[in-house]
Amino acid sequence: MSFTIEDMILIAEKRYEMKFLAGKNGWANSISWVHLLEGTTIIQNFWGKELAVTTGLGFPQKEDWMHLARQLNQFHASGLIINVGQYIEEVPKELIAYCDENDLPLLTVPWEVHLSDMIKDFSIHVFLQDNTDEQIASALIKVIETPEKQNEYRKELLQHFDVDGSFQVFLLTCEGLDAMDTVERKKLSYRIQVYLEDITHNASFFYYNSDFVLVANAVPEEFLYQLIEGAIKRGERRMPELKLCVGVGSRCMDISKLSVSYHRAKVAAHMAIVQKKRVIKFNECGLFRLLYRVEDKGILKELEAECLAALEEHDRRYHANYVETLHAYLKHNGSIQAVASEMYTHRNTVLYRIGNIKKILGNELKTPEERLPYHIAFYIREMQGWI
Repeated sequence: MSFTIEDMILIAEKRYEMKFLAGKNGWANSISWVHLLEGTTIIQNFWGKELAVTTGLGFPQKEDWMHLARQLNQFHASGLIINVGQYIEEVPKELIAYCDENDLPLLTVPWEVHLSDMIKDFSIHVFLQDNTDEQIASALIKVIETPEKQNEYRKELLQHFDVDGSFQVFLLTCEGLDAMDTVERKKLSYRIQVYLEDITHNASFFYYNSDFVLVANAVPEEFLYQLIEGAIKRGERRMPELKLCVGVGSRCMDISKLSVSYHRAKVAAHMAIVQKKRVIKFNECGLFRLLYRVEDKGILKELEAECLAALEEHDRRYHANYVETLHAYLKHNGSIQAVASEMYTHRNTVLYRIGNIKKILGNELKTPEERLPYHIAFYIREMQGWI
């Protein structure tokens, strides 16, 4: 998943005498491009994941350095390299502390390093890795769409993944994602990838079918959940207007089962949006796991109508709320007092309504078998936009 700060250091530690000063939690930040800058104006045009390089010429005072760091953080830069020795001898402690606090990698190279050679070197690595990432994403999409054609993708992905190992799909989405133009969505993709630290060489991140897809390979499940929670928190802090929802697919063994994890993650992501939750795991979706996997959606619509149409007609005709009352009655396992409390209604009124509901339905709702179809009907109703 892209050329990272860690990859860069492996190359540059000896070749360019690079030193890492701060922001170690951003160690795995991806790099989309490398910019030489001596002012902050261009930063406002950053897409995200840009690596900034400076000699310090345009930042004579400590306040200038702090303004630079805040701008880089605001526009989701992947890190900052300072060419020390000519215009800056010692990096301000306040700058180091800020970069540590905000997970912004801060590095130095000595004045003797030819910055043009270093930037060209890094840019070539970024370009090559981007091409590789696109090829990997295309192959993974083939896996999702045609899981039966293993021979076409297994050998291609063997050099990048443990194809016999575990796989898990996470879908990251938000309302309006599919309506964004390509440039806007690409910027958002870059920014989200900055938050997905520490997973760069065991995963692939790409946009597909109206969602951002994270495919993780041979990564401990608990670590993945911590990673996603951390990414969401960082996103909320740095992009408060964005409400990310995440659907988590089942963990599966062997890449041939990746399609299963993807489709389950799709279900969970939809539920997360409908229920306005940050993260939903498919394996914790209960009965929804069956309902969402029903291929004939017409059956689900018919079942909902069979159970609730008569009550809906009564509510329309008499401006009543019998459907809501039945939902509360089932949710509270037939407790009249609990229904009255939830609906702020007198107990006797609830008893009257439930009596009428039973007559309209022709069902006493006494046994689990009598109540089950109506439970399912309300589950189906929660699947709005899916069926």
